[in-house]
Amino acid sequence: MSSQSNLPISNSAGGGSQPVSAATPALRAFLSRLSDSVRHAFSQRRPWLELLDRNSFSRPDSLSEATSRVRKNYTYFRINYLTLLATVLALSLVSHPFSLLTLLALLSAWLFLYLFRPADQPLTVFGRTFSGRETLGILVVLTIVVIFLTSVGSLLISAILIGLSIVCVHGAFRVPEDLFLDDQEYSGPGLLNFLGGAATSAAAAGVV
Repeated sequence: MSSQSNLPISNSAGGGSQPVSAATPALRAFLSRLSDSVRHAFSQRRPWLELLDRNSFSRPDSLSEATSRVRKNYTYFRINYLTLLATVLALSLVSHPFSLLTLLALLSAWLFLYLFRPADQPLTVFGRTFSGRETLGILVVLTIVVIFLTSVGSLLISAILIGLSIVCVHGAFRVPEDLFLDDQEYSGPGLLNFLGGAATSAAAAGVV
């Protein structure tokens, strides 16, 4: 898997370093936008002491009350919950270096072979030229193999389930306060908005 990200890649119209150089501005734009989004999201997180206030915990009287608490707490502690989920996922990957390296190689393949590769520069490997559709198909098949036919998929699912379980238990037992109802929901950039903006920035940088 990791060897695929190191395959010699060349442009049919020129040298092999040109596609990588052309993708660099797009990658920088993506990383810059990602960094800004992460900083903005973290500015919306609640104090961790408020999340763990022992005086605010009690057992819910019914399933409907537990569901209502989870919904309200998620609205208020959204960034904290996502941070907790990401931490559980990161710890799971760090404890399994092979899965971590496999995912990094897969991510690198998507970034450099498809997402940030200029459309007018076809992918050429060992003298064989691949169209954008062929490259996409290969990456999709590779992703399915990695996620569903290796231990990577089970590791990711287990980590996500553990993180969601922690979030649901906390949300069900954490008593929402009145300020939860009056507090405005998080209005930061959503995932779809971020991806759309990142793609636009990458395309604009690629043209340059």
